[in-house]
Amino acid sequence: MSFDQIAWLPLCAGVTGVGLVLSFLLMRRRGVVAGLRGVAWSLLPLAAFLTGALPTLWQIGTAIVGFFAGVVFNPTVWAGVAVTGLSLVLFLVTGVLRGRRTAASAEPRTPAAGTPAAPGGPVTAGGGATQPLPQRKAAPTQKPAPARKPAADDDFSDIEDILKRRGIG
Repeated sequence: MSFDQIAWLPLCAGVTGVGLVLSFLLMRRRGVVAGLRGVAWSLLPLAAFLTGALPTLWQIGTAIVGFFAGVVFNPTVWAGVAVTGLSLVLFLVTGVLRGRRTAASAEPRTPAAGTPAAPGGPVTAGGGATQPLPQRKAAPTQKPAPARKPAADDDFSDIEDILKRRGIG
């Protein structure tokens, strides 16, 4: 059915009329603000007809429906979706493998400070091989803090003091 085959004035007026009736019911049930919001939505179909915006809205709607119908029924598009999914899976797998490799390579593989660097190692601008940064020493361990009484005991001690002051227990 094409755009010219539809009687737009009765259709838009009918949708607006039904919307106004529903807006009146909404106003009685939920208040004036909700009713006025319904009236605003109800007037849009009639406004679209009177301003001549319906042909543009029709073209937008048919373009969107045509696009999605072409996506759903086209096997070439589904092949593209499958290739995209495979690409995403490969990205995720290589990211996980890279994370494992960098975690395993975090162990120091550099030569000791007294030994010369490997002949194929990195060279600085002065011509000498670079040396690894010195390793940080671990922070000295601290003694654990003395164990405190739980907060519940503090609450009970306050209650016990109150009871003793009043001569109870």
